[in-house]
Amino acid sequence: MKAVTVSDRDAGVSGLSLTELPYPVVSENDVVVRVHAAGFTRGELDWPDTWTERSGRDRTPSVPGHELSGVVVELGYGTTRFTIGQRVFGLADWARNGSLAEYAAVETRHLAPLPYDVDHTLAAALPISGLSAWQGLFEHAQLVAGQTVLIHGAAGGVGSIAVQLAREVGARVIGTGRAADRDRALELGTHTFLDLDDDKLEDAGEVDVVFDVIGGEIMERSIALVRAGGTLVTLAEPPKTQPRDGRALYFLVEPDSARLADLAARVRTGRLKPVVGRVVPLADAPSAFNQKKRTTGKTIVRVTED
Repeated sequence: MKAVTVSDRDAGVSGLSLTELPYPVVSENDVVVRVHAAGFTRGELDWPDTWTERSGRDRTPSVPGHELSGVVVELGYGTTRFTIGQRVFGLADWARNGSLAEYAAVETRHLAPLPYDVDHTLAAALPISGLSAWQGLFEHAQLVAGQTVLIHGAAGGVGSIAVQLAREVGARVIGTGRAADRDRALELGTHTFLDLDDDKLEDAGEVDVVFDVIGGEIMERSIALVRAGGTLVTLAEPPKTQPRDGRALYFLVEPDSARLADLAARVRTGRLKPVVGRVVPLADAPSAFNQKKRTTGKTIVRVTED
């Protein structure tokens, strides 16, 4: 099968290439998915799990990418949740070969059924972005109606979903980004938009929740905006300081098949619209990793046509 692989840690994204790999071995409670569309995170070549198995043993050449949507083509021993031919989407395991391949072996607990009328491209934009937004806003920050949330990167893959979920629950949403993101962020539902280049972040005032995907100086300045009892949640890096009367925490997204199914239902009914940016073929995935120009939304790799 064709797959994007990487073997040299020092080479970084320049070490990515399209190669031939053996068809994946299916284990107990696995399925093999014929991948139709896949997503990736540009920083994942820095993750330890990209290079080693859970035991610490080297697993190169490894296949990056951890978001996928496709069709089940093989069942592992003991698998009962899915059937051959069923459409599914979800997260490829962190410490195993990922989704930038024609086929991927995935634990069933990391997958959810995909409704027949939800496109694979949209589905592949959901797993990390959708689960990160939900878990950050509602499980970690416990956002509720009437509160104010500041969402950094409001037009990006994660931020755009966070904006929509926060609006749906009845929160007041302040979004940030660059000037080119303003119209999209307002269209998604932000009440106020701050341009990080030209506007003062402090103009946001005190907020109940900060949802951060940027880190660095922006995150640290945002900590001062958290009002008493409030929370800053970040996917970028552990905060160096804490709000005076609140909390700041770093979290990693966790697989959740039930929540994935809920997110897919929201997409199906139009309550949630993932923002897809570029769609590239599998052969162009290495260059998409190295893309310098900012794009709005999530870059998706189209692996197999429907």
